[in-house]
Amino acid sequence: MRDMPDETRADPAAATAEARQRRTGWAVTRAVAGWIAVRRRRLSAGELGHLPVTLVLAAVWIIFQCINSTFLSPRNLSNLGVDIVGTGLIAVGIVFVLLLGELDLSVGSISGLAAAVFAVLSVNKGVPEWLALIAAVLTGTVAGTVQGYSVARTRVPAFVVTLAGLLTWNGLMLAVLGTSGTVNLDESGLIAHLTSYYFANAAVAYAVAACATALVFLASYLDRLRRREVGMPHRPLHTIWVRTGVVAVIAFASAYVLNQFQGLPLALLIFLAVVAGLDIVLRRTPYGRQVYALGSSVEAARRASLSVTGVQTAVLAVSGTLAATGGLFLASRITSVSQNSGSGVLLLNAIAAAVIGGTSLFGGRGTTWSAVLGMLVIQSIASGMALTDTPTALQLVITGGVLFAAVVIDSLSRHTQQAHGRA
Repeated sequence: MRDMPDETRADPAAATAEARQRRTGWAVTRAVAGWIAVRRRRLSAGELGHLPVTLVLAAVWIIFQCINSTFLSPRNLSNLGVDIVGTGLIAVGIVFVLLLGELDLSVGSISGLAAAVFAVLSVNKGVPEWLALIAAVLTGTVAGTVQGYSVARTRVPAFVVTLAGLLTWNGLMLAVLGTSGTVNLDESGLIAHLTSYYFANAAVAYAVAACATALVFLASYLDRLRRREVGMPHRPLHTIWVRTGVVAVIAFASAYVLNQFQGLPLALLIFLAVVAGLDIVLRRTPYGRQVYALGSSVEAARRASLSVTGVQTAVLAVSGTLAATGGLFLASRITSVSQNSGSGVLLLNAIAAAVIGGTSLFGGRGTTWSAVLGMLVIQSIASGMALTDTPTALQLVITGGVLFAAVVIDSLSRHTQQAHGRA
């Protein structure tokens, strides 16, 4: 004690604070070291997670920012956040289908049919917009349910049934629109506001960021308690704090950027809420566990007495519902519905977003956030190409190359997991 500085001896509170900071530093260091060890072990076993698409997204942003300094401007990022919503919702539905190891080729036609039903009912027939919206979404639900039940009962591959659906629903859309071909929506109406309304008050964006951060911590902490109670491996508390801190940085940084333009877009808020809600459904409910189980092995699921028919029907119904919802957001973006709605590269972009984001084509692996990341990559490429006046042809080539790379990575990852007994 004789060698102790007078300042420390005179101020025990300072010594306590210094010890607390040292413990906090060690906790953060252990959390980071633990995360690196777990990540390294998973990578060696072929469990790549969202790492490849995150690296691709970072590379795309860096390249286009170097080419055009306005790429990462608040205005462009805000527009990017709204542009991903329509196709992104459709891609989330594709994730559900891919988890079964199947493919839904009808989502583009269903989105166009739902938009046409809404437009004709609200504009031509004078039905209240909220009622026309419900009818449009239910149209997608019914179409998906019919296809799902057909797949489950006949055991015909989903891509065959939905290919027939692609033609059928597209024909119905043309019949609904009739000879007019194009219906313009009310620019001050409910649907138009889906993509044009922004929460101008900066406090809203920060409040959403705070709520998201709190929910992430609460979900992780409750999961830790449940696992500890039954003796299962669980994350250390300091790891949860670090993960929550990372989410907080991303959330508040996003809120700051959005507030530099017009505020939080309503469309982006709805999209993220849907993605987060469906992620909880997939990972925290018996239905979600059945979807993953069915995608891993149909025969094993049957022997475990799972309702294969019910799960397959429900998954295609979810896909149809999200396709219809996405179609309404796409119609909102251009405030019109035409005979070209739901056509073009929409289907390809939705499937590509799910696969690029990390959802396996072999079933049983992926999350709803895969669609968000994949859609960010695709729309970032499109946005960067538009800013640099690059031909659309090159945009398709680049997107196709990214998709091919994602499929190759998925295949190699699956082979590695099989070698380690994880698939």
